[in-house]
Order: sequence, then C-alpha cells, then structure tokens
Amino acid sequence: MIGYYIHHHGHGHRTRASSICAHLRTPVTALSSAALGDAADDFDDVVRLPRDDLAVDTAHDPTAHEVLHWAPTHDDGLRERMHALGSWIAEARPSLLVVDVSVEVTLLARLYGIPVVVSAMPGERTDTAHTLAYSVADHLIAPWSQEVYDPHWMRAYAGKTSYVGGISRFDGRPAPGPASSGKPRVLVMSGSGGSSITVDDLRRLSARFPEYIWDGVGVAGGSWLDDPWPALTAADVVIGHAGQNTVADIAAAARPAVVIAEARPFDEQHATAHALDRSGLAVGLDGWPDPDRWPELIERARGLDPIEWKRWRVDGAAARAAAVLDDLARSR
Repeated sequence: MIGYYIHHHGHGHRTRASSICAHLRTPVTALSSAALGDAADDFDDVVRLPRDDLAVDTAHDPTAHEVLHWAPTHDDGLRERMHALGSWIAEARPSLLVVDVSVEVTLLARLYGIPVVVSAMPGERTDTAHTLAYSVADHLIAPWSQEVYDPHWMRAYAGKTSYVGGISRFDGRPAPGPASSGKPRVLVMSGSGGSSITVDDLRRLSARFPEYIWDGVGVAGGSWLDDPWPALTAADVVIGHAGQNTVADIAAAARPAVVIAEARPFDEQHATAHALDRSGLAVGLDGWPDPDRWPELIERARGLDPIEWKRWRVDGAAARAAAVLDDLARSR
C-alpha cells in the first residue's frame, strides 16, 4: 500500500494526486489537512490530518535555524500533525510514501524507515531544506518536460528522477477548439493559489481593448468554475499564471498562451515562465505587463504554433507517474 501526502494549499496538489492515483494499481491512502471533495473517490482511504499553520503570527523558530521550512517550537498543531502521521505509518506500514510537498513529512517518513518519493518543484531549490529532502528521497517525480526545463540543481539527482511531463486532469479529454467568430476570445485563467488580476481588471481590459472578447476563470472577485475545460478550449489565447497545473491544462488544450509568473517561493513560476518563453511554447513574462502591451502580447501568442505544447508531454503524464510508483511499491 502507498501513502500519499497532499499539501493543503490551493487545489493543485490534490488535483495532481487525484490524476496520478486514478492510474495506480497499488492501493493508496491519501493524507492531507485539506478536504479532498470529489477527489477522495480516487483513493482507497483518506486520513484527515490536523493543521499545523494556524499560529503563523506567533510561531517561534519555524525554520529550525534555517534547516527546515516549517517546524515551529512548542506548536500544538505541528505536534498533533506529526503524531497523526507517525501513528498512521506505524499502523499501516506503507511500502512507500509519496510527498507532494513537505520537507518535514519527507524526513518524518524516512526516519520511520519508509521509502519516500518526492514531487519535485520548479524554481531554485538549492536551500538547505530542499537539498536535505531531495537527498534522502528514494525517488523524485518531476511533473514537467526535461526537454523544456532542465534545472541545473536537479542534475545531482539524475539517477533517481523521473521527468514524467506536465500532469493535467484534462489529459485525454477531447478538445474541440475555438469556434469561428469575428473577434478573438481571450481567456484570463487563474487558480485557487492566488492571482494578481481581479474581475475589475478584466472589465477595464474589456473596455480598453474591445477588439477582443475577454473572459475570466478563477480571477479574484469572480465565481469559481469547477470545470474550466469548455472555456479553455474555446479560447483563441489564454492568459494564465505559471503554476504547474495551469500550464499543464493549457498544454492539454493546446491553446496559444501568455504565461505570467506570480510571486511564489523559490521563484517557482518565474523559472517555468522563462522556460516556456525560451522554448517557444508560450509568451512568458516575469509579471503583469503595462496594459498598453496587451495587443502586442496577444498577437505574439497567436503567432505561436500550438503543436509545440506536445513538448510539455502532458499526454500520458499521470499514467507514467503512476507506473513509476507501482514499480517502486512492488520493489519494496
């Protein structure tokens, strides 16, 4: 049996876990502080963990002298969380634990003698905590294309890394493409992890550039859309942040795109945006541009060949990740 730890922030980690575990042959128990909703159906069991981040403002020495990311001293939430995880490991005795993502959970599992598979993240992960977690991991799964993005720091783990490609919940779903219309449709797409653009920004763009039809999915102040696929595939150009799930979803739809890096730890999205721009898969930006640039950027994106998104290797990525986990679980 496999344990699968899912970070609670946003929807991306649980969406990726659900996509992978739908292909697994080995039974899986999900462990998370998040409510998994419909995604829970893709797991054989779910363990709800206590939260350990409810006292952020009063946390003392959360980095353990710059060695970890979140281990505040005398924190009840952290203690209860680690106790719950350790108790489950001791009782369930999983063949391996997948961690997406937490340095501290990685170390806890390994100290219990459980092999660990870590979901790698883009950006500059050369700090002490990431180096420690990636070094003790038995295997790394990188959910992107090595051809497009091959960070120098990952080369130290080359012998235990599987670059499976971008993992999208829409992999294999038919993509009809945009309908013919007089005006190009521009979709501004965000996720639950946060975005710099709001519904008011979208209204201003629509009024300023009426030569395009503007629409939004997940932008701040707007309604959440559980299934953005119809809107995504109907767009002539997608404007989205450089989060891993958003990029994989755009790649699955093969839509021309302007991909914008949002501020995230370790320059995660900046690294992805640079790689996509450099490889010609999308127009990649370091931040939201001056509004005067939008017509130029949209037309640049429309000039890219959407077939290039194949290089992000979304097709079959979740199944490839699942095959790696099944093989590792059988060998333990």
